[in-house]
Amino acid sequence: MAAVFLPILVLLFGLAFPLGWLDAPDYGHLRAVVGHPLTFVVLLGLFVLMLVHSAHRFRYTLYDGLQIKKKQTVAVLCYGAAIVGSVATLVLLWAAA
Repeated sequence: MAAVFLPILVLLFGLAFPLGWLDAPDYGHLRAVVGHPLTFVVLLGLFVLMLVHSAHRFRYTLYDGLQIKKKQTVAVLCYGAAIVGSVATLVLLWAAA
């Protein structure tokens, strides 16, 4: 899911809207879209999946690439950071809704 939707969001909000390729939606419209419960759940799920996926890949990069032997400590730090990021995402989306 993250590999499909993140590039689309980056293309739209990072290139197409700022460069004027597409007309940017106004603030009220974006707020109404994010305020819809289905969009809220989809965005939250997308960001949580991205954070957990990146934590998992970073964890195994540390294990295999750097040969770090403290596996439990690394796992707690990586997935703990993903949990903190997920809670922060929930708070930010809730404030925008």
